[in-house]
Amino acid sequence: MAFSAASGPGVTSSLTNGSSAWASGGGLPLQKDSKVAVGKTQAVGAARRQDSKVAVGKTQAVGAARRQLLAEMKMEKDFFPVGREIAGIVLDVGSKVSFFQPDDEVVGILPLDSEDPGLCEVVRVHEHYLVHKPEKVTWTEAAGTIRDGVRAYTALHYLSHLSPGKSVLIMDGASALGMIAIQLAHHRGAKVISTAGSLEDKQCLERLRPSIARVIDVSNGKAHVAESCLEETGGLGVDIVLDAGVRLYSKDDEPAVKLQLLPHKHDIITLLGVGGHWVTTEENLQLDPPDSHCLFLKGATVAFLNDEVWNLSNVQQGKYLCILKDVMEKLSSGVFRPQLDEPIPLYEAKVSMEVVQKNQGRKKQVVQF
Repeated sequence: MAFSAASGPGVTSSLTNGSSAWASGGGLPLQKDSKVAVGKTQAVGAARRQDSKVAVGKTQAVGAARRQLLAEMKMEKDFFPVGREIAGIVLDVGSKVSFFQPDDEVVGILPLDSEDPGLCEVVRVHEHYLVHKPEKVTWTEAAGTIRDGVRAYTALHYLSHLSPGKSVLIMDGASALGMIAIQLAHHRGAKVISTAGSLEDKQCLERLRPSIARVIDVSNGKAHVAESCLEETGGLGVDIVLDAGVRLYSKDDEPAVKLQLLPHKHDIITLLGVGGHWVTTEENLQLDPPDSHCLFLKGATVAFLNDEVWNLSNVQQGKYLCILKDVMEKLSSGVFRPQLDEPIPLYEAKVSMEVVQKNQGRKKQVVQF
């Protein structure tokens, strides 16, 4: 579940991009030539502005995985920015900014080492972290979709080379990431299989169009994911697996909830086809020699989904911006149809963040101010 923020009348906020941008507001002066100031105001009509808004997606910026990554990169801090997915209007730009100008509508993701959180009136960001927001896309949609769009592209295009005719298993398809991944896979002409952790999720997935080839209900713990996938593919196995976590140990060593909803790593290896790609979100994945031998015999690969890698090297900057732009284009054209909760006011942000951190929500949460 993700978390975002937007601003209301009379409130400004800013983002920085490209060369960077700084926003002046709340007493913050324009400080660097390479930064851009982005205000959280929505332009209405040609002559007037109203409903100053910005949506900031607060996904896993303060999660354990992010903290560990920052620590290993020697970037650990006492405080972490909240709400790193942002959208807004540029207030001002530095002299070296080339991609943006004041009043441009932009969307982007703050870097890991950002000193400013998205949940504030003014955000300072380098211009290379931002792209233009299409006119048809709302602030809430932009901020609520940008992160999962990047993750889906990373998993399906760059880590598993999705192409028409491939079979794809997307675990927990009713989640925010799962839904975007399903829509991207369908758009590329792939055959999609998914799992559902509840009756509500199952019904949601069965209503999707184009329809999913098979929805596997794992809520009662009786469905066997590997058998279902092999049956659906005629015994060949699936070409791509995007998991939502896996069980690593025996039943006695795993929590009851994890036992019920997640497949064992051996199941994933079993259902992979020859030359298949397993994209995992399990950062502590452990493969024993027999597991590796089975993957070797299939010529299969294992890749770890960490969308933060795009900003860890300047070499990847061009590809990263192309992904951001394509996510917005697909959102504007209706290829991506995100599942978002209604925006909430700023004073409810703390409660919503607690829900996010406990993984109790299924949809993206947007804070509007």
